[in-house]
Amino acid sequence: MKFISLKNDYAFRELFTHENVRKQFISDVLGIRMEHIKSVRLTTPFLWKRYRMQKLGIMDLALDIKLAEEAKAGIEMQVRVQKNWTKRTLFYLAKMYTDDLKAGHDYGKLRKCISISILDFNLVDSDKYHTIYRLRDENGKDLTDLFEVHIIELRKKLHGTELINDWIQLFNAESEEDLNMIKTKSAGIIEAIKELRTMSLGKTLRYMYEEHLKAVRDRRAEDEYVWDLGKANGKAEDILQLLKDLGDVSVELSEKIMAEKDLDTLNRWHKTAARAESLQQFEESIES
Repeated sequence: MKFISLKNDYAFRELFTHENVRKQFISDVLGIRMEHIKSVRLTTPFLWKRYRMQKLGIMDLALDIKLAEEAKAGIEMQVRVQKNWTKRTLFYLAKMYTDDLKAGHDYGKLRKCISISILDFNLVDSDKYHTIYRLRDENGKDLTDLFEVHIIELRKKLHGTELINDWIQLFNAESEEDLNMIKTKSAGIIEAIKELRTMSLGKTLRYMYEEHLKAVRDRRAEDEYVWDLGKANGKAEDILQLLKDLGDVSVELSEKIMAEKDLDTLNRWHKTAARAESLQQFEESIES
């Protein structure tokens, strides 16, 4: 059986379409007893823009959580390190917090917002794999519990008997043998394992999963091509700038240099242009 990894965002979202899985995950991560959770409802992952030029926020999963008081949570699976990751997370949290406050509403409408990030890389400099951040003063006294950030790091060594351990094993699972290693009595985890097995068997989901992976690979290849193209154009312009110090560069030579996209060739031409004493010497050197 070809195995579907939950580190793929399509499979990750599909798993959390099941309410019992959502409730169990929230219960285990936030440390809230299941009977105290009235509901965990999926909502739109698109965060409202107040102005046309504002950046749109899009989360992997957005949840409405009904406890004694209502709360909201955003969940993201992140497998690659991103620049300014912390600022990005706070951006989403702040957007989520202000999303409910429309014109004319008072601040009492604002609800507790929770960010849960599942990372396939190490971020926090400690051996803890589940780290929780809140707004506190320098002595550790809470200002408010309205902002809460959970960071779950999948690559760190597990220890103890924390409820989150089974989830980390599940997210890291790469084979049927890995699933068999998860020994749990949790109904939500058992359902999650069952759904992951079903996803790995289903032809329709398999097709959509593989199409998604293809799209990701294609996008990555396109990004690399654009990056290489930008570097090539920049190097060609550097060569032309050096040659302009030697005289008027012909249209034919300029077009030839700008049309070249091989970086090794352009790097060689750049060194030749830096040493050349005339345009003719440069042209003869690159033709030889």
